[in-house]
Amino acid sequence: MKIGIKRKTFISYFHKDDEDYKDEFERLTSDLIINKSVGDGDINDDNSDEYIKKLIQDGYLSDTTVLVVLVGAKTKCRKHVDWEISGALNLKVGESYAGLFGILLPTHPYFNEPAFFHDDVPKRLAKNIESGYAEMIKWSLDKEFLQSAIERAYDRRKDESDKRVNSVIPQMKKNTCE
Repeated sequence: MKIGIKRKTFISYFHKDDEDYKDEFERLTSDLIINKSVGDGDINDDNSDEYIKKLIQDGYLSDTTVLVVLVGAKTKCRKHVDWEISGALNLKVGESYAGLFGILLPTHPYFNEPAFFHDDVPKRLAKNIESGYAEMIKWSLDKEFLQSAIERAYDRRKDESDKRVNSVIPQMKKNTCE
């Protein structure tokens, strides 16, 4: 496998449930990505929602080129995941957007099924999969497979930017599950 340029990648996930998968993804892709993600405890939840959104948008996502969503059983109902996807789909430094893809985790109820239902993944991600701007892959330890998904998302951010779906979907105001 040829290692190319490291992509500035933000990993969006439900911290409480999927931290181990995030750690494993980081380990597998450490020579493929520059991790731009929010770490556990980096942002104080006592801050206002607007301040947290601004912090994520301006501090973590401003030069992100790829956003990967680790999709577990409860990812779809987490407001911070929605905000991160929304922020990644806004115009970035260099007049571009972040590419987007999801990884269906073994903790997701449809992991062992041939397909997933769009109602069971974050809505903004599902709409971008439907439009052709994003894709969903299944969790894999195959580094070449992950690199290929990262590169496809990176390429789509320019080649398919007209397919982004963002502002027509209201941002989540609260978590809808624990």
